[in-house]
Amino acid sequence: MKPEILRAADAMQLQSAGVRGYVHLYCGDGKGKTTAAVGLAIRAAGHDKKVLISRFLKNDDSGEVAVLKQIPQITVLPCRERFGFAFRMTEEERKRAAACYTGQFRETLRMAADGRFDILILDEIVAACQYALVAEEELLDFLENRPAFLEVVLTGRNPSEAMREKADYISEIRMERHPFSRGIAAREGIEY
Repeated sequence: MKPEILRAADAMQLQSAGVRGYVHLYCGDGKGKTTAAVGLAIRAAGHDKKVLISRFLKNDDSGEVAVLKQIPQITVLPCRERFGFAFRMTEEERKRAAACYTGQFRETLRMAADGRFDILILDEIVAACQYALVAEEELLDFLENRPAFLEVVLTGRNPSEAMREKADYISEIRMERHPFSRGIAAREGIEY
């Protein structure tokens, strides 16, 4: 029997047992969207669930990446290239970034769809879509047609109404106060 058939059979068994994955959307202008997603990943790993994390518009310098890579149940896809802030990219940089992030997104979806993972975290996918570095239509199509048991987490500011409609959970993280507004730069181990 082919592995694809076994995975499909496993998926059908999970579905018939009532196992269903939901879509989480952690959004807003406040600090803590990625932190919430990382917390969910660690909680799931504690129950031996397999987690796939794909990060967009970020590099691997954030402190959580080193720790997450040490947890056997969690797979973090590496950042292949740095592009800087999307709003500062030249047209040529934007084209290169779109090709890179679209490729990463498609690879992530192939991995998530094959049944190895229980949870998929797409960190900053909302911004990647807003800056047209990943096609929002592809994300929405995936959410509509994902394996029924796959839990999916999306993070980022200002999600579209279409993204909000696909979400089962929406957590809006609102900034009331942040040291950045007083000129204090991001601090290692706190903001990254």
